[in-house]
Amino acid sequence: MTIEAAIEILRSAVWVTLTLMSPILITAIGVGLVVSILQTVTSIQEQTLTFVPKMVAVSLVMIAGSHWMIRTIVEYTAWLFQKIPTMAS
Repeated sequence: MTIEAAIEILRSAVWVTLTLMSPILITAIGVGLVVSILQTVTSIQEQTLTFVPKMVAVSLVMIAGSHWMIRTIVEYTAWLFQKIPTMAS
């Protein structure tokens, strides 16, 4: 396997990971920001108030995007298996 092929595989793996994780992270950050602003305005400093809405929102995003996420992982895996014959050098 050449260095270029290894870099291409690593780059693709990082890109797929970032693509799959970005909706979850953006949702968690957005919900955390809204809850933090709400806590600041109302002076409520309960730690579980930030945890539960984040878990619910992230769960909903994962359920809604599960078909897309699984399809993306399967496509990447199929691409990786197609690259195996070209690696023997």
